[in-house]
Amino acid sequence: MNENELIPHLFRTEYSKIVAVLCKTFGLSNIEIAEDIVSDTFLKAVETWGSKGIPDNPTAWLYHVAKNNAIDLFRRQQLFDKKIAPELQLNTPTITEFDFSEENINDSLLRMMFAVSHPSLTTESQVALALRVLCGFSIDEIGNALLTSKENINKRLFRAKEALRNSELELEDISQKDIEKRLDSVLSILYLLFNEGYFSTSTDEKIREDLCFEAMRLAHQLTKINITNVPDVNALLALFCFQTSRFESRINSSGEQILYGDQNPEKWNTELIEKGELYLMLSSSKSHLSKYKLEAMIAFWHTRRSVEENEKWNHILLLYNLLLQKQYSPITALNRTYALAKVKGNKAALQEALKIKLEGNSLFHSLLSELYKDSDNNKSIEHLKTAIKLTKNENDRVLLEKKLKQALTGTLPNDG
Repeated sequence: MNENELIPHLFRTEYSKIVAVLCKTFGLSNIEIAEDIVSDTFLKAVETWGSKGIPDNPTAWLYHVAKNNAIDLFRRQQLFDKKIAPELQLNTPTITEFDFSEENINDSLLRMMFAVSHPSLTTESQVALALRVLCGFSIDEIGNALLTSKENINKRLFRAKEALRNSELELEDISQKDIEKRLDSVLSILYLLFNEGYFSTSTDEKIREDLCFEAMRLAHQLTKINITNVPDVNALLALFCFQTSRFESRINSSGEQILYGDQNPEKWNTELIEKGELYLMLSSSKSHLSKYKLEAMIAFWHTRRSVEENEKWNHILLLYNLLLQKQYSPITALNRTYALAKVKGNKAALQEALKIKLEGNSLFHSLLSELYKDSDNNKSIEHLKTAIKLTKNENDRVLLEKKLKQALTGTLPNDG
């Protein structure tokens, strides 16, 4: 891996670790200072590695430089304390030690995850802060991921950091009780992060693999700590593994989406499927069947190759029924109708689909088009045209327009 590939990779993997350690040491109220220190560290890496070459241990180099940058800052801070602060009657913290051991990094990351899920923050602010602090995303990247402007993201981050400062929360103060109380919020953030990557609504990519892998990385961190290595965390990680196992089969060489029924199972990643099965087994709990466990089981059945089709879709339909009983969602209901069509036919699925209130959703009209295809071609075409108007994803638009051409001319679309 050359310098141009290595530095962005290390930024993704190490940014959050260094920020978390600095915040644990220097105080969460100084999160922006921690971010500046880390940014300066990577800037120095770009300048130094370009002229002197990549060091033998790039990660250790980053930790060392970040530590030195922080010490230099705090020395200047101590000078401020002695010369200026007394006259202004200000009190500032004195920092003497930085611990970049694996144990402290993991502990700091864990605490940071639960800090960004502080109940004083809105869900939007929590997700934006998680993308910035835990994933190292730039403001532009967060804006693209969340489909909003840089200005809105800056406002969300400012409000989130201000709320954390006002709460006077420190990473060391996050207790076992806080972790247990906020775990659902943390899992919701990771779930939203993964879904934005897996069902990307941006205009240029159908799958944002970077978002999916960041969600997986953070979920995996939770399994390393006894207090958070619980069934729901393993169920969520199982879901992520099963979904990512089909990445290679979901997009063709032109970057266009391939629907599940047309995917090549030979391209499914068996290693990820096996990992998903392991995490699914670890999520077993006689007394608790969460939405994450049900969704993981649905994704599990989607990866079954040798199972008879009717048996597979009966299992999936049953699991969707349980999921809707536990937590109703129009999107879940929409997904269920696809399974219902596989089991009971398009007519039965259409009756259920028409009850769902998703008139402004492209996927809703795309599914209705499929369900009407055998019984009313005009309505099928009408819903297909509506789906095209509503979609925000360019690759989805290409797929839908190919389907429309097929419906209008009776010719098969060219998959490119």
